[in-house]
Amino acid sequence: MTNLIIDLDIKRNRNREALNALKIDVHSEKVKVCFGHMFIKFPKSKTREMIQKDQEQLDGELNDLHKGLKGKVNRLNELQGKPELSAYNLLPLSTDEIKAIKSTSKQ
Repeated sequence: MTNLIIDLDIKRNRNREALNALKIDVHSEKVKVCFGHMFIKFPKSKTREMIQKDQEQLDGELNDLHKGLKGKVNRLNELQGKPELSAYNLLPLSTDEIKAIKSTSKQ
């Protein structure tokens, strides 16, 4: 399972790099995209759209794997007689929560 998480994360990072490269190259309307063992010229907007959809799918898969991993780690700790990890169930702040904290700290 961890290998799958690592592989998906590597792919997500490559997609991020590709999206950044598309932002930098403003002169061309078509870019070369590798599909399997072939390079095909593709419109930049369609390429960006495909990569963003792939990113959304990867994010969803990674989130599901991370959620499942937490339960498995807790189960393993339980079987080994170790206490449950209390800080392991923490969730990151949402964008709205971050905005609220920033607005109260400015006052």
